[in-house]
Amino acid sequence: MTQTLPGAAPRRGVLAIDEGTTGTRAGVVLDSGAAHEVFYRSIRVSHPDDLSVEQDPMEIWTATLEVARRAIGAARAEGIAITAVALSTQRATAMLWDRVTGRPLLPAVVWQDRRYAAELTAHEARWDAALTARQGLPVGARAPFLWAARQIAAHPEVSAAHREGRLLFGTVDTWLIWRLTGGAVHATTPTNAASSGGYLLERHAWDEEWISHLGFPLDLLPELRSDDAGFGTTDPAALGIAVPLAASMGDQHAALIALGGLAAGQGMCMYGTGAFVDAATGTTPALPRPDISGVLAQPGRRQGDISHYSLEAYTSTAGSALRWLCDDLGLFASPKELGEEAGRVPTRPGRTPRFVPALAGVRTPVWHPEATAALTGLTLATTRADLARAVLDGIAHSVCDLIDGVAATMDAPFTRLRVGGGVAGSDPLLRIQADLTGLPLERVADSATASLRGTAYLAGVAQGLWGSLEEVVEAQPHGRIFEPSLGADERTAQRAAWRDVLIAHLKDPALTPLTPH
Repeated sequence: MTQTLPGAAPRRGVLAIDEGTTGTRAGVVLDSGAAHEVFYRSIRVSHPDDLSVEQDPMEIWTATLEVARRAIGAARAEGIAITAVALSTQRATAMLWDRVTGRPLLPAVVWQDRRYAAELTAHEARWDAALTARQGLPVGARAPFLWAARQIAAHPEVSAAHREGRLLFGTVDTWLIWRLTGGAVHATTPTNAASSGGYLLERHAWDEEWISHLGFPLDLLPELRSDDAGFGTTDPAALGIAVPLAASMGDQHAALIALGGLAAGQGMCMYGTGAFVDAATGTTPALPRPDISGVLAQPGRRQGDISHYSLEAYTSTAGSALRWLCDDLGLFASPKELGEEAGRVPTRPGRTPRFVPALAGVRTPVWHPEATAALTGLTLATTRADLARAVLDGIAHSVCDLIDGVAATMDAPFTRLRVGGGVAGSDPLLRIQADLTGLPLERVADSATASLRGTAYLAGVAQGLWGSLEEVVEAQPHGRIFEPSLGADERTAQRAAWRDVLIAHLKDPALTPLTPH
């Protein structure tokens, strides 16, 4: 336990809150850039039917209060001065609440919700090209604005609140900003607005034509501010402190900052339940390509009046495949044991077991939401270790498809790729991943706090705690490097063999190899 010496200047830090889909954490990020003690509380996710995913906004708020107050108490006990608050949140989870009572009027609709997916398909022919050009993403399968419009129409109490000027709409960041400032600020930021499908990338404005088309009342739109623009002062009644709420970001965008994705070509891969690959693309957006599904353009961050753009691709199956094999099927005692088994199998040419980890469909390089997983190439000689290796190979190939898709979309190579997340703790997986990408992979030392630290870095720079993002990011400890060991010819052969397996499984002859630059 560190103590401030008498007469010494107190250590300073930013209270960072990271509100995720299944839990909320908070901790003070110190002036060294490291996270102090982090506190966590899980939150419930409900599934009223096969397509609906919901959460309780008040549970999100009370969980946020609990972990934030604990982090403040721990900092106070060690003489750490909190200079600002920073917020990172799950994206595109939306809610409606009453500005007078402060109470939610309905459960929040979570970003995984697909209740309007089939209906949105009807808009694709007319709107996909236009939205991709101006928002960086097509119509997609979720629409918080459509959800809100339907709730206003369906629920008299919601409609009445709108007529009387009491209704507020927002995503999780908007809800928490409003609560943390005692109702003084109703705002959102580009890194949250973009995921909701209504943000004009190059104009830093709402896409009012599309939002109106969905039936959403434009008077309910939150104010758009830059991610580091400041959102007023925290209400002492909430946290017990009155300091600037200095930054707010979507969680993946904040993680990209913490993992060093600041300049064009610098990227990250976060392995969790699924896997996200993000790369910075500079101050000009690299728009999606029609021949590559699932790679979306985004505001990586808006710092001051300058937008720094990024690309993102996602696969829903990474850690979920390991959990399924270990917990549900009981084939391995743990993901660690699976990795150890896989590590016993060397890279071999020829016919080997193949696992296509499409347990929740395929997004990239082609969109096949109905796709299922496959395990092929089994013989009487197949061992348990062979199965484990096939699983890690499949996850690595799927992530490599994301990396290739992002690189092809930005028309430039990755200059650096840092990795994190719980599944990235597997040495065998990262060795395979480095071989298939042909890139050195740096496993960061503290990826669990990446979203916390990234948004705190943005807030700290805005508040003068650090001179620049580069200064604080590059001061962090370097992680372990996994170097590729395969030659170019062998790597090309393995990727081609994977593509053949994917084509055969998806029955999609249009699935052609991407050519990384």
